[in-house]
Amino acid sequence: MTSPHSPKQNHILAALPPKDYVHLLPYLELVSLPLGWAVYEAGVNRGYVYFPTTCVISKLCVTEDGSSTAIAVVGNEGAVGISLIMGGDCAPSRAVVHCAGYAYRMKSVALKRDLAQGGMLRSAALLYTQALITQMAQTTVCNRLHSIDQRLCRWLLLSLDRTQSNSLTMTQEFIGSMLGVRRETVTGAAGDLQQSGIIKYHRGHITVLNRDNLEKRVCECYAVVKKEYDRLRPHETIGHKDYNVLVAWA
Repeated sequence: MTSPHSPKQNHILAALPPKDYVHLLPYLELVSLPLGWAVYEAGVNRGYVYFPTTCVISKLCVTEDGSSTAIAVVGNEGAVGISLIMGGDCAPSRAVVHCAGYAYRMKSVALKRDLAQGGMLRSAALLYTQALITQMAQTTVCNRLHSIDQRLCRWLLLSLDRTQSNSLTMTQEFIGSMLGVRRETVTGAAGDLQQSGIIKYHRGHITVLNRDNLEKRVCECYAVVKKEYDRLRPHETIGHKDYNVLVAWA
C-alpha cells in the first residue's frame, strides 16, 4: 500500500533535484507532532531540524514572566531549526505545534554536513530563510501598529495557507498566547468575525466560512508575507540563478 506521506509534501525538499533528494531520503524520519507540543525551547538544541508536511508550527518569543507572542508561522513551505545555516547551535526562540500533523525530521549534524557542501539544499534553505525573515519583520510591524482583529485575521490566513483544510483546532487561550494578548481579547475579536459570518467557532474548532471577507478585513501585512513565500515557487526546482539573486538582495 502506498504511504499517504512523502517528503515532497514539504516545499524545500520538493524543490531539490532528484539526485539531491534521493541522497537525503535515508536521513529523513517521519514523525507525528501533536497540538501544543514544544518542538524547541529557546536556547536548547534537540538535535533535529523539522520539515513540516501537514502540521503547522509557530515560533514564539517568550519573556521572563512567561508571556509569549508568535513571530512566525511555519508549515510545509519551510523548516524549523533552519537557523543552523546561520551558524547557530541552539534555537533562538520557542517553537510550538499549533496545528497537529506530520513532519520529517533530520539530525542537525547531518543537515550541517550537507549544507557545508553547498548545492541545491543550501540554495533552497537560503531562499526560505529570506522569506522567514520577511515574515518575522512584518509580524513585528503588525503587532505594533495593527488592531487585534487584523492580527487575528492575518494569523488565521497564514495558518490556513499551510493546511489542507478550512478548519483549525485550538483554544482561544492558545490563540491568545500566539498573539500575545489575553483570552478575553481573543474572545471579542473571534466573536466579531463569527457575528459577521466569516468564521464559526465552537469548542476549540474554528471553521472559516468566508475566506474572501477574511482577506478583506486583514491588514496589508498578510499580502506582504504571502508574496514573499509565493516567490519560492515550490513547483520548480531551485537553481543557481535564484541563489545568486538572493545573495544580491541580502
